Amino acid sequence: MIVSFCHPVCALYLGTESIAPTLDPVARYRVYNPLMNETLTIGQVAKLAGVGVETIRFYERKRVLKEPPRRESGYREYSRDTVRELRFIKRAQELGFSLKEITGLLALRVNPRQDCSGVKKRAEAKISEIRDKVRDLKRIQRVLEEVTRACVASKPIRECPILNCFDGQG
Repeated sequence: MIVSFCHPVCALYLGTESIAPTLDPVARYRVYNPLMNETLTIGQVAKLAGVGVETIRFYERKRVLKEPPRRESGYREYSRDTVRELRFIKRAQELGFSLKEITGLLALRVNPRQDCSGVKKRAEAKISEIRDKVRDLKRIQRVLEEVTRACVASKPIRECPILNCFDGQG
């Protein structure tokens, strides 16, 4: 499998896992690779993407993933692209994107005439959001450090500056 990335840092972070073939349990002794099949079951997709079956169903309910066609038996038929999309979703979540934002990124991805400007704009907005969260977390840390320093462990609980801070008294 050949995968290209816009930036080498993305390639390092995202990695390119290969799927190792395994021996077929049937006595024909041929190499079995589930990606060689035209379609995959939900269990195969889950295993290859490193997620649970319920995660896939959840993404389908939330319309992050398209619900696949079904066989006459009612079983879902997934394409190999579903594994790639699931990995994309998980990696984007690891980088802080919400499912709604990821749905938007996936929609941008399907238009071959689209350039990277929309993706870059969304990534810059995410960076700004992360900076705001870091600033808020640092403020919270300072307040907790201050009230923790003010706490004398031997005082009665009603005089605890930490609890009083939570009550809005500190």
